[in-house]
Amino acid sequence: MSKQGTETRGFQSEVKQLLHLMIHSLYSNKEIFLRELISNASDAADKLRFKALANSALYESNAELAVRISLDKEAGTLTIADNGIGMTRDEVIENLGTIARSGTKAFLESLGSEQLKDSQLIGQFGVGFYSSFIVADKVTVKTRAAGHQADEAVMWESAGEGEYTLSDLTKADRGTEIILHLRDDEKEFLDDWRIKSIISKYSDHISLPVEVQTQDGEETKWEKINKAQALWTRSKSEISDEEYKEFYKHISHDFSDPLAWSHNRVEGKQEYTSLLYIPAKAPWDMWNRDHQHGLKLYVNRVFIMDDAEQFMPNYLRFVKGLIDSNDLPLNVSREILQDSKVTQNLRNACTKRVLQMLEKLAKDESEQYQQFWQEFGLVLKEGTGEDFANRETIAKLLRFASTHNDNDLPTVSLSDYLARLQEGQDKIYYITADSYIAAKNSPHLELFRKKGIEVLLLSDRIDEWMMNYLTEFEGKTFQSVSKSDETLEKLADTESTEEQKQAEKELEPFVTRVKTLLDTRVKDVKLTHRLTDTPAIVTTDASEMTTQMAKLLAATGQKVPEVKYTLEINPEHALVKRIASISDDAQFKDWIELLLEQALFAEQGTLIDPNSFIQRMNKLFTA
Repeated sequence: MSKQGTETRGFQSEVKQLLHLMIHSLYSNKEIFLRELISNASDAADKLRFKALANSALYESNAELAVRISLDKEAGTLTIADNGIGMTRDEVIENLGTIARSGTKAFLESLGSEQLKDSQLIGQFGVGFYSSFIVADKVTVKTRAAGHQADEAVMWESAGEGEYTLSDLTKADRGTEIILHLRDDEKEFLDDWRIKSIISKYSDHISLPVEVQTQDGEETKWEKINKAQALWTRSKSEISDEEYKEFYKHISHDFSDPLAWSHNRVEGKQEYTSLLYIPAKAPWDMWNRDHQHGLKLYVNRVFIMDDAEQFMPNYLRFVKGLIDSNDLPLNVSREILQDSKVTQNLRNACTKRVLQMLEKLAKDESEQYQQFWQEFGLVLKEGTGEDFANRETIAKLLRFASTHNDNDLPTVSLSDYLARLQEGQDKIYYITADSYIAAKNSPHLELFRKKGIEVLLLSDRIDEWMMNYLTEFEGKTFQSVSKSDETLEKLADTESTEEQKQAEKELEPFVTRVKTLLDTRVKDVKLTHRLTDTPAIVTTDASEMTTQMAKLLAATGQKVPEVKYTLEINPEHALVKRIASISDDAQFKDWIELLLEQALFAEQGTLIDPNSFIQRMNKLFTA
């Protein structure tokens, strides 16, 4: 390999923004930098073990894999060294000069100055290396990739001010050495007692030894500080909550504590250990196509791969953790995992475990579950269409806003709704709309308010799609109140009087006249007693596409068939009675057009020709 000399390169703009965030905003807990660097060193050892399965020569020597930390008070440096996989020159540029994740720049630019002060945000990027600049005014990295010659090493150096230098280096051993040139006001991190306490606090769970250099007279010794046993292999009774939380931060690069976790060892037909976490906050890129999700996969405690998405369904893509299987081969690939029966069994087991965790959180309607729903509710809704086997369980976990509460908080479960059913009610009523306000104020709800029947108010874009799959719950079917249905007709007709029937008979010529005028623009015209304050609404048949589904398809660029509405007119409304008495055809036409446009506007939230609607309305008001 030819030498490439020394070069100075600029950081990617996203890295510059992150460095600014690191240096000027700072963590409230600066010692976290050491946890991040030890975590990266542990990952490097895992990757070496995995690659050495196919090429044992990468080990080069019999030296035990370890992280070693040395302090030089005279030079003011703290050094973290590992003998893991190391990096090539290109990998150094990729890993320390760029962030290869789409949407990063837009996300950073969207943050306000107050948000930039929130140190938790940095944890969303999984770029803990840059935390070095919290305590250091210069960072030097010396690294040689396993399998490469001593003179093929590279040195990276930066003061964190927008650029870095790369130069050739000769390094006797594989692995990476990170030298932090500490700021004058950060010399507390040159105290070996301070360093040992940080390691014990944050890195006790790391599965390889973390050693600190000590001097015994003239002799240099290395003192192991952590337990150096993979946390998930230990008995649950031996592991404290704090250790579980720190391990979560290690594998997820998240700075917040998890909401919940589940640690299980299964023996029998299949043998495996799973450690699964539910985060407290959604990752910033959860909706990006290239969002990496899945569990870390180990086979007999040997790390195999990150982000093994085969073990978790897409609607649970927020779950973090690992699975350690005794039944998969060490040389397993993503392709083999895809078709493996063992994988499918493990996926089913992990899915049920996560749903059980969520059921436990939801059981007491705790603030924790409300926090979970706020962060991940939209994703969980995807499960109604993706996971038929667990649909009933998922349905119990769903939360909605409803007419029972006078706020937009999604706190109502389907079980809550069933507990409040009126006598003889055999449907779960709901409405979908563009917003909570639009749903709450829809004229479709007038009958239900009058009769005191609760209606679920759905306003997330995914809701219409979800309701195609969520058709019944505990024997009760769902009914959209914006659809024309026999059940709704019967509900409206329960108070029908002789006077109403007589009025309807007298209005038959009026209905015929409206049908003739609108012709094929509507599917039908009929009278309804569903309304109290509104003169007319439009509805679709039970078997036809709803307005919200049409909007959903249009938003994804799909061709949308025309929605044919039925115009339902309130015979008791003063405006309808006035229109029915108009004999002038031109004036009658304007009023009926206005009536239809009002109903369409209330249903769709928009009109094809709003200007004509305004002109017609002004004309009629001034007539």
